[in-house]
Amino acid sequence: MLSNKVINYFDDKVIWITGASSGIGRALTISLSSIDCDIYISSRSQDKLQETKSLCENQSNIHILDGDLTDKACNQSISDSIKNKSGHLDIAILNAGTCEYVDIDQFDSALFQRLINSNYMSIIYGIEATLPLLKQSNHAHLVGMSSTAAYLGLPRSEAYGASKAAILNLFRALKVSMAPYNIEVSTICPGFVKTELTDKNDFPMPCLISSQQASEEILKGIANKKHEIHFPKRFSYALKAISLLPDFIQFRLLSKMVQKS
Repeated sequence: MLSNKVINYFDDKVIWITGASSGIGRALTISLSSIDCDIYISSRSQDKLQETKSLCENQSNIHILDGDLTDKACNQSISDSIKNKSGHLDIAILNAGTCEYVDIDQFDSALFQRLINSNYMSIIYGIEATLPLLKQSNHAHLVGMSSTAAYLGLPRSEAYGASKAAILNLFRALKVSMAPYNIEVSTICPGFVKTELTDKNDFPMPCLISSQQASEEILKGIANKKHEIHFPKRFSYALKAISLLPDFIQFRLLSKMVQKS
């Protein structure tokens, strides 16, 4: 259930959500569809975006703009479409991304390139394309999807964690850089959320939450103009605490994860 504060924050806004074909992006779209706002949703799959739309309470305010978000020109085309249809953009939630794990015995640079393109460069292209529109809004808010994996060098997460750490660093800088333009900046750092991606994981996922729970945390954090939206707290704070420990203690703890993998 969304609070009145959340509803009022998103009411009458023009919103772009990337990676809306499943998982957190889909849950965000469904949650926001009950509010009087215009929502543009993007991912590669038009069919899955249509499925997302079909699950929404109010489908009339959902607009599908499919395309490959790792392509610079595609992001610009989507931004142009939003401008042509709505005239402006208030909130960009750059959520698209994927996850793959590193096998040290078969170290593959192509895996790193895929994750940098999907998780990081898609956000860079999204910012580049939408920043002129956000600067024209009186209620601009830029949101990027990072992860609690950005807090530590987790085994097997050398590629995924690095891409998410880059996003966290980027958005900390943007928080300061965007202030003169009155653009709010938020970074999302979820723990384990049940999605199609995490369903493939072959290891225990402590404090696993649903995508609906995640969407509620995210929308509340955005409405409260939180810079870093991290959850579930018992998990995210635990990782933050570990990151403050001396290196030799961190490495000792992390080495146990390798032995269990």
